[in-house]
Amino acid sequence: MTQVSMQDLRRIAESLAALHGKAISDVVMRSDLRQLRLATTDGLMMVLTVELDEAGRPRLEVDVVRQPEDPGRQLEVRFDPI
Repeated sequence: MTQVSMQDLRRIAESLAALHGKAISDVVMRSDLRQLRLATTDGLMMVLTVELDEAGRPRLEVDVVRQPEDPGRQLEVRFDPI
């Protein structure tokens, strides 16, 4: 049985708590079943991934992506052709 550290459990619990009360608008599972992406109606995205560590044991990764609070203040960079 794989042991999960308390720090990893806390991180995963905090990530999942971000979905509490949210309406899910889209769910996509990767074809190899190693990644699940959830999108909410307010723009929050959660990605759950299973990756192998150095010893070949599966490890659950949870990432939450939020849209910027003020999308009007993004940096725009232009490249001029040489």
